[in-house]
Amino acid sequence: MEWMLLPLKRYAEFSGRSRRKEYWMFVLGYLIVFMILGAIFGLLGAFSSSMAEVQAGSVNGPLMLAVVVLGILGLGILIPSIAVQVRRLHDRNMSGWWLLGIYVVSFIPVVGFIASIGLLVLLALPGTVGPNRFGPDPKDPYGKLNDVDVFA
Repeated sequence: MEWMLLPLKRYAEFSGRSRRKEYWMFVLGYLIVFMILGAIFGLLGAFSSSMAEVQAGSVNGPLMLAVVVLGILGLGILIPSIAVQVRRLHDRNMSGWWLLGIYVVSFIPVVGFIASIGLLVLLALPGTVGPNRFGPDPKDPYGKLNDVDVFA
């Protein structure tokens, strides 16, 4: 649970590095929250409106509540999710500006799909071992694993 909430604690921190565990547990956490809310709103009948009813302007209350709650939650985790992705790229020793480039390219239909898969692969790859230009290794912040003097 600590790993799921860590990106929220580091809300708008775009510097430093983040482990894979921090990123993927955060993704798992908000997917669980969205699935639970979707199930609750589904039981309330929020998604039972037909398209004709929506176009006619007679939208039921649970649908509006679902749109508002899920919209606020989505906007609330937008900045932490971008920040943790930038820190994840920093762990790969890549600039966070790559994320903006991938987001811009993702608007191109076929190229965007390939860029999205590339981003997914980059976020899943392990980080650089030891310190890099963005900070110390989050798995080994004190450099104990690479300390050669211990075995000398």
